[in-house]
Amino acid sequence: MKISIILNLLNETKHIRDLLDSLVIQEGPLEIIVVDAGSWDGTPEAVKRYMETHPGVIELYHRPGTRGESTNFGILKAKGEAIATVGGDCIANPFWLKELRKTLGQYDIAAGKTINIGYQAFEKLERVELYHRGMDISYPSGNMAWRKKVIDDVVGFDPWFVTAEDIDLNFRAVALGYTLGHNENALIYHRMKESFMKFFKQAFWNGWGRKQLTMKHGRLWSSYKPQRLLETSKSFWALARLAFAVLGYVICKFYEKSPYTLPAGKKMKRFRFVFPGR
Repeated sequence: MKISIILNLLNETKHIRDLLDSLVIQEGPLEIIVVDAGSWDGTPEAVKRYMETHPGVIELYHRPGTRGESTNFGILKAKGEAIATVGGDCIANPFWLKELRKTLGQYDIAAGKTINIGYQAFEKLERVELYHRGMDISYPSGNMAWRKKVIDDVVGFDPWFVTAEDIDLNFRAVALGYTLGHNENALIYHRMKESFMKFFKQAFWNGWGRKQLTMKHGRLWSSYKPQRLLETSKSFWALARLAFAVLGYVICKFYEKSPYTLPAGKKMKRFRFVFPGR
């Protein structure tokens, strides 16, 4: 099974070489499609320099936009039977793609295990799972793979989302009957944010994305496990992250306008988004 690895990058010049070093040694067949989302730190130039020493392995494109828009553009260029995604600030274990292939042999969607590295207090932070039809759909797209037919059937990532576009895609895929499996041997090492400001900013936008999920799909809190929310919020940093996430959630509620609702009295039509260029 040929896998197309889509990298949606924004200002990752410090990390991109380490990531590419870890990807070119993965078990093939594979292709690496880099989509620059509008970097101003020299990321495209760093990728081009890498391409000179690794010809024929990497394709580079420029497509500014939301995470969903840029990733969808990369998917349009993909020739693989499956799509894998990984964050620009990550490093892949040498057997990462091999393990994802194993899982895709049994499931339609594969999620790997992400190990946080960096500031120790941030390393220990855990995510809060969101379940739909008995499957955890909140695994981050920084370590996931989908059979191409899944991406085609759900029409890709929703470009409306600021964050949580991966949860939304998994939600829609599982709702259509596709299966999701987790492989703890498909390892990705993820660098945590190196500053408090970036950490809190990430938490804020994660909260914003969670509110977007409820605006599109309705009430989702019943799908969360309350005990996990308490378990993952014991430390000071976990509580701080939660506070900024709640702030993002609340502000989104009053600021964001959903494309999935219409004023009273107007007939609701199902919102349909398309890949860019289609």
